[in-house]
Amino acid sequence: MAASQKCLGKGSPAPGPVPKDHIRLYSMRFCPFAQRTRLVLNAKGIKYDTININLKNKPDWFLEKNPLGLVPVLETQSGQVIYESPITCEYLDEVYPEKKLLPFDPFERAQQRMLLELFSKVTPYFYKIPVNRTKGEDVSALETELKDKLSQFNEILLKKKSKFFGGDSITMIDYMMWPWFERLETMNLKHCLDGTPELKKWTERMMEDPTVKATMFSTETYMVFYKSYMEGNPNYDYGL
Repeated sequence: MAASQKCLGKGSPAPGPVPKDHIRLYSMRFCPFAQRTRLVLNAKGIKYDTININLKNKPDWFLEKNPLGLVPVLETQSGQVIYESPITCEYLDEVYPEKKLLPFDPFERAQQRMLLELFSKVTPYFYKIPVNRTKGEDVSALETELKDKLSQFNEILLKKKSKFFGGDSITMIDYMMWPWFERLETMNLKHCLDGTPELKKWTERMMEDPTVKATMFSTETYMVFYKSYMEGNPNYDYGL
């Protein structure tokens, strides 16, 4: 890990070379997309160092690495750059094959990708609902839509009769979905799991995973960060 986790903003000097036998992660401590990559790095026991980025005031050198200006970004010792969370996670699974998180079977791999595509329709609600709620708008219709979408995932677990989405042990798809469930309480959306008993059990099992425990923050910490985020002045370094 980097010596300091404090984020780097515009005008900061570019970091030095990637340490020997490591891969570098450009991240933001509270970003759910970057957390996907952190989960995979930790689950696979990969040595990495972290450079956190001020996403509101990005360094020019970071924009040269990823013109989209988003995290996560991976950088190898040879200077190769990989970004977009699903792509970084698949890359890590291929390059570090010791503990595979994606299934070997092509159809099962395709199933996980389809499930991830389905889940991508869920994540916008984690932003829309809190923002609209802050504006004093009625969010009950949006919450109903979110509950309907979550019930689809409850049905998938019921049909599979398995503890996790890829079987009876955690695989890539579980880690790809987890960061948003970790934030349910912070977003005041935990009640949206009330009609989904299998999904609720899945969240409880995920909470027991050592990798999840190693990469998560407390609800209180998230709440302080998201309050600052909603106020337009995100405190990326909160708690350091």
